[in-house]
Amino acid sequence: MTTLQRVFGFSQLRPGQETVISAVLAGRSAAAIFPTGSGKSLCYQLPALHLPHLTVVVSPLLALMQDQLAFLHRHAISAASIDSAQSREQISETMAKAKSGELKILMISVERLKNERFRNFIAGVPISLLVVDEAHCISEWGHNFRPDYLKLPDYQREFGIAQVLLLTATATPPVIADMQKKFAIAADDVVTTGFYRPNLNLLVEPVAGRDKQRRLEQWLGARQGEPSIVYVTQQKTAEQVAEQLSQRGLSVSAYHAGMAHDVREAIQRRFMAGELGCIVATIAFGMGIDKRDIRNVVHFDLPKSVENYSQEIGRAGRDGEPSDCLVLANRDSLNVLENFVYGDTPERDGIERVLEEIRSNARDGQWEMTLNALSDHSNIRQLPLKTLLVQLELRGIIAPRYAYFAEYRFKYLIEPDALLARFEGERRQFVEAIVSASTRARTWCTVDFDALYRAHQAERSRVVKALDFFQERGWIELESKQMTDVYALLKPDFDGQALAAELHDYFVAQEGSEIRRIQAMLELFASEQCLSHRLAQYFGDEQAPRQCGHCSVCRGQVARLPELPSLTPLATLDCNALCGAFIERYQAARGGELPSNECLARFLCGISVPLFTRLKARQIPGFAALEDYPYGDIRIWLNTA
Repeated sequence: MTTLQRVFGFSQLRPGQETVISAVLAGRSAAAIFPTGSGKSLCYQLPALHLPHLTVVVSPLLALMQDQLAFLHRHAISAASIDSAQSREQISETMAKAKSGELKILMISVERLKNERFRNFIAGVPISLLVVDEAHCISEWGHNFRPDYLKLPDYQREFGIAQVLLLTATATPPVIADMQKKFAIAADDVVTTGFYRPNLNLLVEPVAGRDKQRRLEQWLGARQGEPSIVYVTQQKTAEQVAEQLSQRGLSVSAYHAGMAHDVREAIQRRFMAGELGCIVATIAFGMGIDKRDIRNVVHFDLPKSVENYSQEIGRAGRDGEPSDCLVLANRDSLNVLENFVYGDTPERDGIERVLEEIRSNARDGQWEMTLNALSDHSNIRQLPLKTLLVQLELRGIIAPRYAYFAEYRFKYLIEPDALLARFEGERRQFVEAIVSASTRARTWCTVDFDALYRAHQAERSRVVKALDFFQERGWIELESKQMTDVYALLKPDFDGQALAAELHDYFVAQEGSEIRRIQAMLELFASEQCLSHRLAQYFGDEQAPRQCGHCSVCRGQVARLPELPSLTPLATLDCNALCGAFIERYQAARGGELPSNECLARFLCGISVPLFTRLKARQIPGFAALEDYPYGDIRIWLNTA
């Protein structure tokens, strides 16, 4: 009996799966670009059982890992994850299994590869295959771009991993080309199975903002008992919509990232078990969720992009049965979507602060930073700040060396003398040095790496390895905190002004690209051509039927999106009245410096940036006073006011 049938219970592979699995088992790298729900995960799960060493899966979300792990455990496959929610004991146990060869699949986040303890560990474990889930995250041209994903090709080389498998459901032709190039995958080993799902009815219905709730209640009321997901943009909307649906007697719950982890977990479990009929969720819900009988996906608010839309509707009808995907379309939430984009564009002043920080604080050709502190100092959100650092790497200004926890502390589980008694000769002297250089408070001892190096030339990596060993043996309990990234400064003589201008231009170009992505989504929903065909075409799939016969356009209902309600002309508003209190507090905090017009535009639109948290801007009169206006219009108004 084949592994496919014996372990997974399948009699045959789906289209595309066999091609990808054959490439991997033949020793080649490959990419699987399959629609959501088409069995991408099996493309690594099956080969992992036949490969000689460990398969490492990099995944962007904890929910993705947990769902796939549950599947693997149900099929008695030795798999585990390492994530921030786990205890030291759990992580140590997983590492021991990986070292012994007992583990076949290890799932991690890409950020885990910056952890010096994990890097020390993984360097000593033979790896057969590196799997990159949601691989579109590696491309700056894709949605959900994760700067740390850009480092994966370097990690592949560093750890000597011969093969890579890329998995994604939402990659446009430019993104596919980018992924293929970065991992040197042969064109024949990039397998795309098409994006058309014949059982999904794509429906776009123009609805004025004030009528959306009533229409949603009608829609779900007529489909009681059918598992449904309603997607919204903001957490507060999720709460409000779910509350009103509950009052109509529907079995429903909100779900968003602002909830406690255990609350979200409980809601998800109830939905998966069929105890809860409907989830009203932000995009925090659904990644990796494999509930096969979801009959309805409703977009109460517009999705962030065509890619997001494709991913979210992909959660419907995985059992192949007909399912409805409805967009309640208008332009009301357009500003909210665009504001997310504008908030991620750093001000030029912030970029200059980062460059000055690098120049001023580099020592002996090295620069160290903690992301939180640099984000606060530069007033740049953490994701665009990571992107900025990667751009500096790509320009050869800095190069990542390693990341470490600034502070290690431990608690003795056996007496120090008993610990020392386990070693002899030079090793005992080394352990004695660690013990004597670790200042002890009541319970915890903090390791002084500088003192160890000065007195004993003890390299940091050796000390960390020793502490890990002590923990594995159960002699100490180890804790680490304050992640610090260390970069080599390759070009200390960079031109700060010119570089800041160049980087700011890059971010403005990215901003324009993201805004165009939103426009492409609007154009899709207002299309006069078959929606299924237009969607497939966006992803480069020319095989989809020109008329599916079951979308709203094919049914004769072209969406004419209602115009936005008219707003008071900006020219008639008083800028000082709206911004006066904020300017006052800003100047008090920044030594009399005036805020830029960009900063004022963000304040008036209610766009959150690190500085606003420090200033408690939400409590200042005028915050988000103009959130219904397009950001670009406010920027122009401030520049001419």
